[in-house]
Amino acid sequence: MNKSDSERVRTVIEAMGYQWTDKEEEAGLLGILACSVRQKSIDKVYSRIARWNKWKNNRSLITFVSGCVLPADREKFLKLFDLVFSMAELPEFPNMIRQYGVVTMQQQAMPQLSFAAKPRAMGLQVNSGVMLPPEKIKDFWQLKPTYQSGYEAFIPIQNGCDKFCTYCAVPYTRGREISRPSGEILAELKLLVDKGYKAITLLGQNVNSYGLDKRGAECTFADLLRRVGDFGLYSDKEFWVYFTSPHPRDMSDEVLEVIAQYPCLAKQIHLPLQSGDDEVLRRMNRKHTFEDYQRIIHAIHRLLPTATVFTDIIVGFTGETDAEFENTRKAMEINQYNMAYIAQYSPRPGAASAKWDDDVPAHVKKERLHLLTNELTKHTILYNQRLVGQTLRILATGHDRKPGYYSGMTEGRIVVRFPLDQAVEPGTQLWMKVTSAASYSVEGEVVTQPVGKEL
Repeated sequence: MNKSDSERVRTVIEAMGYQWTDKEEEAGLLGILACSVRQKSIDKVYSRIARWNKWKNNRSLITFVSGCVLPADREKFLKLFDLVFSMAELPEFPNMIRQYGVVTMQQQAMPQLSFAAKPRAMGLQVNSGVMLPPEKIKDFWQLKPTYQSGYEAFIPIQNGCDKFCTYCAVPYTRGREISRPSGEILAELKLLVDKGYKAITLLGQNVNSYGLDKRGAECTFADLLRRVGDFGLYSDKEFWVYFTSPHPRDMSDEVLEVIAQYPCLAKQIHLPLQSGDDEVLRRMNRKHTFEDYQRIIHAIHRLLPTATVFTDIIVGFTGETDAEFENTRKAMEINQYNMAYIAQYSPRPGAASAKWDDDVPAHVKKERLHLLTNELTKHTILYNQRLVGQTLRILATGHDRKPGYYSGMTEGRIVVRFPLDQAVEPGTQLWMKVTSAASYSVEGEVVTQPVGKEL
């Protein structure tokens, strides 16, 4: 999501006449797209702005922050940054710069630009602390991205969340759910495919609730995927379409059935677990049980037998006992995920659980994270070993760290590496026969035509 946001931010700033620089020390405008989802990310923002403000003693410099920012952080940022605004307000950024006293590009050569911190996520309403209606995000969607990749792109289809999970900051930083018009989504998709993009991800905080805020006036998520699939059938281009992130409460068999029908809809599902214990799920306000979750997993295996499954998990949530954590470990053992993004719980100001005691010690959280990581590794290596001997369609993504090798990914987003004598452009699709496997990747050799069974 943050990468997608940053592409629209760059469009606006470069239109003002700024030029990009990779060196912070050369920049006259420095900005951060923040993420309030985890405290560690916000800590990095405070560290960076402290350094930048020291630089102001010696040179002219304008700083800004946007992205996913909680109200508590927003109030502090207003005292530290020159400009604080939301992604929804991005179209107004040029006016903010002019009001700050910097003349327009028609009047002088503008200073250089650098995003000094790795972009993080997206936010909602802020300008000098004034809250704006979430509908302003529609103006943001109208901005054309400055794509930073020639083969992979992101299309925002929905903003905000109505679920109010007790640990989550999203409803307080992005607002309630708003669906982007399907016509805009499909037009952006067609543009990307015509330009040769091969991996396109539909983005939202809760993508499978798409259209529910516009019942009768907009299609459902399953229908949106069906329209994407129909376009793929009639296009002469080969590409894969992904989506993230869905919520188990809104995941239907119809969505999975549509994915099964169309080759361009990638056979990879990201389905957040968060916890494998019903009591923890209740405290998280997830409003589903582990049994409900497992019904979706079984449907994925039934309808999409070749699909890889990724997930998100939180360890050390308030009150999580050893027995409750063990249920999460067992869930990982049962489901044998291809990837899991595991986070140690940290209270987010504004979220309901921030009022509760963060009573799981840090060393226990860390230990549980390591246990789940080890559990994940046991299953990823077994899955990858089963790929040895198979020939897969892959997408080259660039040079690998291993000298003489290139890297890429399968349709299921399994990392691959392969040697090749001649140069290969990122975004090239190839066939690769898998010859060996590691915990989180496979290695192979490029072949000119499929050999054996395609996965």
